[in-house]
Amino acid sequence: MSHTILLIDDDADILKVLRANLEFHGFSVRTADSWKAGHEALSSGLPDLILLDVMLPDGDGYDICRDVRKEYPALPVIMLTAKDKISEKVMGLDCGADDYVVKPFETLELVARIKARLRRAKPADTGISLQGGLSIDFKKRIVKLDDKEVSLTPKEYELLTFLVSHKGEVISREDIRKLLWKDHKIYSWSRVIDVHIQHLRQKIEGDSSAPRLIRTIPGVGYMFRE
Repeated sequence: MSHTILLIDDDADILKVLRANLEFHGFSVRTADSWKAGHEALSSGLPDLILLDVMLPDGDGYDICRDVRKEYPALPVIMLTAKDKISEKVMGLDCGADDYVVKPFETLELVARIKARLRRAKPADTGISLQGGLSIDFKKRIVKLDDKEVSLTPKEYELLTFLVSHKGEVISREDIRKLLWKDHKIYSWSRVIDVHIQHLRQKIEGDSSAPRLIRTIPGVGYMFRE
């Protein structure tokens, strides 16, 4: 089965050449020339691995990598950069990247690194089964309750996967706002988040008035039960 690579780089020549080379080696490749386009691509379905350029027109690659790691903790990320200083590599790894490749690079070396990372990825990374009959297929973005598909809005899906990826941890409303709404100004954002939680509970909890999965932590935020 062909693995899907999401390549995010603002250099049109690199996108064209690297895509052709990766497809030659049997990968399915999706491309994006900005973080906005890359995030939209992720929202339409998870790839098996991301190749992420450090310098993008609408964001710093290190910050973007941190966002990806928060939202999709099991998704492998390899950073691409023209910066070869040790300190830059350390920053890349510290922000959650799985590997760091310096431009210019040999395609065969990059392909070897991609294959090595994919071999280490666990099949369970693509999905998870939870208590209460709830399951999530991250690759297809499908949520099921007792084997029946649950219809979630994009924001509800992102909220659920964020909470699930931090099971047992208290997540503040501010952290949720930063992830789901980025820099957008939303009126009474705390109330907006509470409404999204309420709608999510109605869809995945047997009794939303007595939630078993998503706990409210008074004065702080929410926690998905272990």
